[in-house]
Amino acid sequence: MVTKIGSSSPAEAFELLIEGNRRFVAGAPEHPNQDAARRAQVAPGQRPFAVLFGCSDSRLAAEIIFDRGLGDLFVVRTAGHVVGSEVLGSIEYGVDVLGCPLVVVLGHDSCGAVGAACSVLEHGMVPIGYVRDVVERVTPSVLAARAAGRMTPDEILAEHVAHSVDLLLDRSRVLADQVEFGHVAVVGLRYSLADGSAEIVAARGLDVIADSPS
Repeated sequence: MVTKIGSSSPAEAFELLIEGNRRFVAGAPEHPNQDAARRAQVAPGQRPFAVLFGCSDSRLAAEIIFDRGLGDLFVVRTAGHVVGSEVLGSIEYGVDVLGCPLVVVLGHDSCGAVGAACSVLEHGMVPIGYVRDVVERVTPSVLAARAAGRMTPDEILAEHVAHSVDLLLDRSRVLADQVEFGHVAVVGLRYSLADGSAEIVAARGLDVIADSPS
C-alpha cells in the first residue's frame, strides 16, 4: 500500500524551493536554517522537504542556489547527473524513508559531461577511464535531441534533464508509485550559471507549465 509521505505537498515543496532561487537570483538571500539553533534542531534526525539530484559541477551547490540550510535538502550528485543504482537507492531513501514529496533533477548550461558526449559523436574524442562511462550514459540524450531536430546546447541539455526524469521513473517502482498516487512530484530544472536562475524543463506529478521536449 502506498501512503502519503512528508508534511508538505509536492506543490508546496516546489514553491519553497523556487522562492529560495528567486532570492538568490535577486542577490537577497536569507540564509535560512544555517545557524547553531538549526544545527542543534536537526542533529537528532533529518526531515528534508526535497531530494535534489544534480550535477557534481562545483558551481551547482544546491543549498546556495536555492537559499536553503541544514536539513532542508537531501542532495545526490554525479557528473552529468547520470543515473546508477547508487543514485536510485539514494533517491528512494529520500522519498520512502525521509518522506520527501519532491525530487528535482538539476542540470546546467556548459555541462562538461554533455559537451564531452557531443564531442564523441562529432569528433570521436572518447575519454579514458571511468569518465568514459559517464559520457556513455549521457550520449543517448544527445542522440535523442538530435533525432528530434534539437541541436542547440540548451535544447540538448533540456533533453538530457527530461531523459533523466523519465529514467528515474522507469527504473524506480518506489518513485513511480508515489508519483502515480500524487504523493511525490519529479521536476527537471535547467540552471543558468550566469544569472543563477532555475527553469522548468520537465515535470511529472506537478501541475506546472514545463518547456520539456515533446
